[in-house]
Amino acid sequence: MTKLTAILSAALLATTAGVVQARDIAPDEVVKLHNAGTIQSFEKLNEAVLVQHPGATLEDGELEEEQGRYVYELEVRDAQGVEWDLELDAATGEILKNHKDD
Repeated sequence: MTKLTAILSAALLATTAGVVQARDIAPDEVVKLHNAGTIQSFEKLNEAVLVQHPGATLEDGELEEEQGRYVYELEVRDAQGVEWDLELDAATGEILKNHKDD
């Protein structure tokens, strides 16, 4: 039985090795990060999104930490009703992802 357990454990580790682990950031931590100047305000980050999608409305958003980087993930609906998934570097405002929602 221990040999089977070892094989299954190795297989599980192999399949999850490439998976990016993300940590959701709680609202109180968001305030601390912003006050420390680590991340930009959500208002400023949202402005960067509106440059890409004028007239869009924010559907959902959250801040996560991925591999030591704070990433603001959000979903917007543009003026034509199309949903978009975006990711921004919360420190710089750089748009990392900007794709139509499937």
